[in-house]
Amino acid sequence: MLKPYLSIIIPAHNEAQRLPPSLEKIDLFLQGQAYSAEVIVVENGSSDGTLAIARDIARVMPNLRVYQEEARGKGLAIKRGMMEALGEYRFLCDADLSMPIEQVNRFLPPTLESVDVAIGSREVPGAQRFDEPPYRHFIGRIFNTMVRWLVLPGLQDTQCGFKCFRDEVAKAVFPLQTLDGMSFDAEVLFIARKKGFKVVEVPIDWYHDPDSRVRLVEDSLRMGLDLLKIRWRDFKGGYDTQV
Repeated sequence: MLKPYLSIIIPAHNEAQRLPPSLEKIDLFLQGQAYSAEVIVVENGSSDGTLAIARDIARVMPNLRVYQEEARGKGLAIKRGMMEALGEYRFLCDADLSMPIEQVNRFLPPTLESVDVAIGSREVPGAQRFDEPPYRHFIGRIFNTMVRWLVLPGLQDTQCGFKCFRDEVAKAVFPLQTLDGMSFDAEVLFIARKKGFKVVEVPIDWYHDPDSRVRLVEDSLRMGLDLLKIRWRDFKGGYDTQV
């Protein structure tokens, strides 16, 4: 395959219902763009028909590639997708498309120039949230405060599932990723900053999905421990390796 301009990487755990309409929207959007693109779905640990459905869609969607990771873990799926991607820009995309896919162009030139990592943000000026229960927003802000204190000062929304990396940044960062779960975001952004790459937040429109897979209390506690793991690994020089 020739090097595409954009790679869209979608982790898919038990996404048999949400994945087909999302891929259809992505395909229609990409058909209207002047740049070349590929879509990568990484199925991981599903107990439904996600893998078979994704492979069926790939038969009629030529720019879709499907991979399987047998173990469960969003970070594991994202790392695999990033390492398989060929694009000049590599965009992480949740399967629920809680951010309209049309807004991916906000992360790319000419709208956004000279940026190493661009992360979708629901908190910076210009962002809008729709239909999110107040308690979810509150707990999310508590966790983000922990993130800013421990690993990523200044970033207001590190856990939004839409992020874009230049290819050379992805190649430098993701081989050093160690966390397989939900905290992978904080780890890869920490690594990117440590290596001197520029990270900016991009305002997006974000629509709450009542079928969200995030378990607020349990996941927040686990992610809090992961933040300490990031600091400890950095203290031991675990992110100093050159790749």
